[in-house]
Amino acid sequence: MFDITLLWSAIPALLEGAWLTLKLTGWVILLGTTLSIPVALCRNAHLRGLRAAAHAYVLFFRGTPALVQLFLLYYGAGQFDAIRHSVLWPLLRDPFWCVVIALGLNSAAYTGKTLGAALAAIPRGTREAARVLGLGRAPAFWLIDLPLAARAALPALGNEVVLTCKATALASTVTLLELTGSARLLTSETYAPYEIFLAAGLVYLAINYALMRGMRTLEASLNRSH
Repeated sequence: MFDITLLWSAIPALLEGAWLTLKLTGWVILLGTTLSIPVALCRNAHLRGLRAAAHAYVLFFRGTPALVQLFLLYYGAGQFDAIRHSVLWPLLRDPFWCVVIALGLNSAAYTGKTLGAALAAIPRGTREAARVLGLGRAPAFWLIDLPLAARAALPALGNEVVLTCKATALASTVTLLELTGSARLLTSETYAPYEIFLAAGLVYLAINYALMRGMRTLEASLNRSH
């Protein structure tokens, strides 16, 4: 029989896991956004080798499940002596950072493709105007091209934020007690999976609704200031 009291009583405990979900989401977005810039630049590069490398990167991370990528990093990296004795090992043996790195690399593939398309769509006259003003290629990119591309890609980037938040549920498979992991733990204690996971779904819904509203507010603000 459905127990509404159990559902509501589970939410405070799930909110502790939700905090870890938000931390993971923030770090993944930060890493994915940072890595997406070189991916986007390589996709639009004149050198065929750079374009091929970016295409292969995007194809791999978009064409394979994020769970497989996470398992390859978390369970597979420790098989190599070179990695275990490298400066990366303190990060790669920590499930938190494994999730951040795996999902960050995955997010960079999606964001890089979106950002690359937005950069390619910038009018040629904008770059010519930057040269007339005396701006070099690097200052023009950081001050003009990238802000314009980010504004154009903002709706797609907002979707990526929400998808990343939901993807952090994979962290429960490598022992992290984020929102889904906390729900699994509570289910093992209460034997009430329906109520617990429904409560977890409501918390996810609230988080993602807040993220969507925040991104739409940012988009509206940028459009007003344009």
